[in-house]
Amino acid sequence: MERRSWFIDELKHAGAEHLDTRYVHGYDRKARFDPTADLAILRDLGLGPASTLVDLGAGTGELSLAAAEVCQRVVAVDVSAAMLDVVRAKALQRHATRLEVVCAGFLSYEHAGEQADFVYTRNALHHLPDFWKAIALRRVARLLRPGGSLILRDLIFSFEPEESERVVEAWIKAAPIRPESGWTRSELETHLRDEHSTFTWLIEPMLERAGFEIQSATSDDSKVFAAYTCVRR
Repeated sequence: MERRSWFIDELKHAGAEHLDTRYVHGYDRKARFDPTADLAILRDLGLGPASTLVDLGAGTGELSLAAAEVCQRVVAVDVSAAMLDVVRAKALQRHATRLEVVCAGFLSYEHAGEQADFVYTRNALHHLPDFWKAIALRRVARLLRPGGSLILRDLIFSFEPEESERVVEAWIKAAPIRPESGWTRSELETHLRDEHSTFTWLIEPMLERAGFEIQSATSDDSKVFAAYTCVRR
């Protein structure tokens, strides 16, 4: 996609903390993300020794590294150089030779080689406003082969606008006090003010217009997180 003067700067929308080396080195302890369940979903969808997977917004690379153990090619993509330094260090430690690391975002990643079989993205798309989400999802569809799968996990709201105060207050009230234990009330409030989580009833038409068929859609009990499995038409 040719860059214009009005083009969004994904790095400026990534969240300053995600670019900070000290924060990034404590990220895994804070996030406590275990990729086992999502890797099992990918394998059920056909991820295997001949597959190519692109992890957009790879963060510290836990899913990318797990997938690299079972498939031919994994590309870990993130706009944060600090995050990718962690991915490279882990890859070296784990001898992950099938893993490639690319510093780019949803709107700047240029896929090389054959189209991917899978795209995975977790808690990254919300950094883009809805206008740019729609463009990003169209780009994701183009890098996937027809029949390829998109796994989307994010803070996506499954409530109506009039429920916002009740649902959001319940969510942030349950936040941990200590930042090393997870995202605190203050951090969640910053997310709501400064980032771009959207509603399920907005993201689903975006996915469909981008060229995806939604095969499964689930929301958690908090109505704040949603998960989608989609197939490129």
